[in-house]
Amino acid sequence: MDEMWSYYGNKKNQVWLWWAVDHNTHTPLAFTFGTREHRYLDELINLLKPFNIKTVFSDNNFSYKDRISEKILVTGKNNTQAIERHHLTLRTRIKRLARKTICFSKNFDIHKSIISFFINRFLFPCSFSNSTT
Repeated sequence: MDEMWSYYGNKKNQVWLWWAVDHNTHTPLAFTFGTREHRYLDELINLLKPFNIKTVFSDNNFSYKDRISEKILVTGKNNTQAIERHHLTLRTRIKRLARKTICFSKNFDIHKSIISFFINRFLFPCSFSNSTT
């Protein structure tokens, strides 16, 4: 699990992508958008319940320690390389996520939609067909 900061409109309108990636396959499992409040981590945790996750790898963000049992939580950067690599992919391919850019979303719904579409289209391993049959 990890979170990624971005903004829409101006840098005062911060939005966080909270998401979880399978540690073995590097496939995104679930994601949500919001502020850095605990309730968005709670939303992500609820989305992950059907996966029956046994171990959670995360960075040292205090939110994870508050919401996830220390029996299953492993913190540190050693096990978060895959999700950090996804952050780089997002920042490279979606210019509005770059730290210094002239490209940005004007409102939250557009911002969320563009990032969601990219994650669903390019990071989930599903069978999108190129044919129109």
